[in-house]
Amino acid sequence: MPYKQSLTALADPTRRHIFESISTGPQSVSSLAKNMPVSRPAVSQHLKVLSDARLVITTKRGTQNIYSTKPDGLHELRHYLEQFWGEVLTSFVDEVENQKGIPE
Repeated sequence: MPYKQSLTALADPTRRHIFESISTGPQSVSSLAKNMPVSRPAVSQHLKVLSDARLVITTKRGTQNIYSTKPDGLHELRHYLEQFWGEVLTSFVDEVENQKGIPE
């Protein structure tokens, strides 16, 4: 179940912030670390977890590693979450129908 790795990786607020930062465009570790309350080595460790969860990819640019979001990285997680969407919509419709009969 690959979605579990993604869910676990994004559960950490710092990793989620890093993921959101690189979703706006590819960045190096040093660039990411400038906007984080953690050290560059910590950012690298978080990127390793995101990479292992198949959420980011690394591209070499000279001596730097540039990180970007993997285009299909959230596919499994999205598929997992979407299975609940039908139930949510059905429950919402049921609630609206129930409230129609309740005088305000």
